[in-house]
Amino acid sequence: MKPADSMTAVWRTKATPLVPGAGRGPLRGESAAVKDLFAVAGEPIGAGNPLRLAQQPVQPRHAAVVQALIDAGADIAGISQTDEFAWSLAGTNAHYGTPPNPGAPGRISGGSSNGSASAVALGEVSIGLGTDTGGSIRVPAAYQGLWGIRTTQDLLPLTGVQPLAQSFDTVGWVTRTHELLARVTQTVTPTPKKVAPTAPSALGGMGTGSIPTVPKGPVAWEADRPLGELRMVPDLFSLADEDVAAACRDLLIRLEAQAGGSVAVHGPGLEALRDWRQAFTVILSREAWANHGEWVAAHWEDMTPEVGARFRAASEYTSEDEAAARKQHSRIREIVRGWVGDGVLALPSATTVAPLLDSSGEASNGTDSLRQRHLLLTTLGSLAGLPVVSVPTVTAGGLPTGLSLMGPAGSDKALIAYAAQLA
Repeated sequence: MKPADSMTAVWRTKATPLVPGAGRGPLRGESAAVKDLFAVAGEPIGAGNPLRLAQQPVQPRHAAVVQALIDAGADIAGISQTDEFAWSLAGTNAHYGTPPNPGAPGRISGGSSNGSASAVALGEVSIGLGTDTGGSIRVPAAYQGLWGIRTTQDLLPLTGVQPLAQSFDTVGWVTRTHELLARVTQTVTPTPKKVAPTAPSALGGMGTGSIPTVPKGPVAWEADRPLGELRMVPDLFSLADEDVAAACRDLLIRLEAQAGGSVAVHGPGLEALRDWRQAFTVILSREAWANHGEWVAAHWEDMTPEVGARFRAASEYTSEDEAAARKQHSRIREIVRGWVGDGVLALPSATTVAPLLDSSGEASNGTDSLRQRHLLLTTLGSLAGLPVVSVPTVTAGGLPTGLSLMGPAGSDKALIAYAAQLA
């Protein structure tokens, strides 16, 4: 393991800048770290694995979202590290080291958008571009005290972005302020097109080989349309450690005072949430194996143990497992979207504060078990395909954490404005 403060733990490559911005535009003067899943012209995509990096061709053009940042005037400072294949929430990449967590020194950074988040928290850039499949923006934002957004599924193009699991992959970013989070969102996020509602009978599972299989296109949300009532599922707060839950409840109380209260929504219970997490895991695993299994199967010895274990498990899921999981996904998506309605659903961004690093640079309490805990919360936004903003706060002990606010499909800009009440 390389030292946690090594530049290589944060950056795969960095320049001053690597790609200059357009010289004009609403993001002129800002700089961005780009997660090593996005195409940057003239550079390969390494996805957090050095052998993979050495074998990949250079990209002929920028990913669509990277190009949008450049066109808006932002400089691309460099390509930031990611957990291997972006399949982790810890940020502890054994190949390159664990990026520092300035918000909680001596603790892990969170991932898989770990390098981008650390670069922002360190003040080296103002925008950390990443992806969020199962919490990879929300967890590092919470761990490091940053603002972050997972955008509505399919709202932003994933052209030029290496996939993990297309059913859940989204673009997202972290910033130190809500003002910049809003400005980036206003600049690069289009107004979603209105789509015809899908009949419930059309939401059943489909055959394998078709990714994704659940219709989930964003619905237009008018710019001046206010978000509805504040909602919360009490059971979700009970999943978090008490210090995290208490900090999130404090923010919730502030929101309730401004919104005139909140509506409690009946939750599914812990066993149902575990079933939902399993459906997410099966779909993600099948898609990840379809995307990368051939390469991984030829390079087991070059994988980190935890991510390698996830790929081994992924290789054993069957098409029947996937079909059942996709059918369940359709039901879960409608349930969670029903919780949100046209309002805002509040829940913790992560179940714990960032764990301490041990002497080897790993989390002191094990990253895979912690990941499973986080997924009970983070998969809800992923399964529903909805936008989620993570609002930074601190525990009574002074450690960073975050409250997630989930809004209707396409309400990304309005959701940030709503969250800004807590700034």
